[in-house]
Amino acid sequence: MSESEATIEMERGIAQIEASYREALESARDENELRRRNAQYVGAQGELTKLMKWMPKVPGDRKKDLGRRVNQLKQAIEALFSARLEAIEAEAMRAELEGPFLDVSLAGRGVRPGRLHPITRVEAELLDIFGALGFDVADGPLVDYHENCFDRLGFPPDHPATDMQDTFFVTRRQTGASATTLLRTHTSTIQIREMMRRKPPLAVVAPGTVFRRDDDATHSPMFYQLEGFLVDRDVSFADLKGVLTLFAKRLFHEDILVRFRPSYFPFVEPGGEVDISCVFCEAWTHDHERTAGCKVCKGTGWLEVLGCGMIHPVVFENVGYDPEEVTGFAFGMGLDRIAMLKYGIPNIKLLYENDVRFLSGF
Repeated sequence: MSESEATIEMERGIAQIEASYREALESARDENELRRRNAQYVGAQGELTKLMKWMPKVPGDRKKDLGRRVNQLKQAIEALFSARLEAIEAEAMRAELEGPFLDVSLAGRGVRPGRLHPITRVEAELLDIFGALGFDVADGPLVDYHENCFDRLGFPPDHPATDMQDTFFVTRRQTGASATTLLRTHTSTIQIREMMRRKPPLAVVAPGTVFRRDDDATHSPMFYQLEGFLVDRDVSFADLKGVLTLFAKRLFHEDILVRFRPSYFPFVEPGGEVDISCVFCEAWTHDHERTAGCKVCKGTGWLEVLGCGMIHPVVFENVGYDPEEVTGFAFGMGLDRIAMLKYGIPNIKLLYENDVRFLSGF
């Protein structure tokens, strides 16, 4: 582009801005619109900024005159912008003062008190129950060794729980790591750690987070368990039944029924599952018609709540106890499941979605 063409473009641009900026700024209705229109002229991508890009091609005898006119125009726009901004702010203040009366002494919105999460409430209640029975409370790391999670508990090497699809591994010896570590799949790791650290007699409960590759309406990849165990001389299955029966009656209902069924776990012998009479159809009332129509217990009148058994002699040997001198029992339950049964929660995902509408109901 020639020097004369650059001069013509600058003069045409100055004339267009002089003819339009005043009406544009004065017609702005609020502060946001005013600032947006001001930026169209003097902003980083504004009309005046673009106009100055022609200056290097303007003849030397015209640079001074055109530069002066651009600066004067910029100062005029900025002065009008400041005046309009002050007028808009004054108008807003006047409208607020002359508007409808606001009684600032009226009571505001009440503050809704916080509530404990259902799992936290159940955990505290369980710890109170077992604490009254003489159990200590223990804790352990979320990431633990393969030996504590499986080997010392008597799991065979090919047990399905040790597969990649069931366990979240952190490091694996097979890939060159010094040790195999994983996100604990149960709180039984705390049982191993406590027995390796202490000598009998001991009675311990251990609540905590555990991780497995499960994800559906009744399972979550992260959930909560409570492990409990007691080791001493002459501990029998009758002691286990007495502790768990008392636990169920104190947590749910004094008239609740408790049933023990045989079951297999690698770390107990004998092992069993514990059922309670359905807390939804209240099977202990012997209302058979009501039980038959219950969708939760499917008409059986029973709900499974936990697994238990007498600690296997192999576990004692792996932690340095003499199985000829001591015996003991262990049990484990999902705090999520206990909360679902106690509060009638249909889907485990509700416990982890942080929906205030759901949590405020407890």
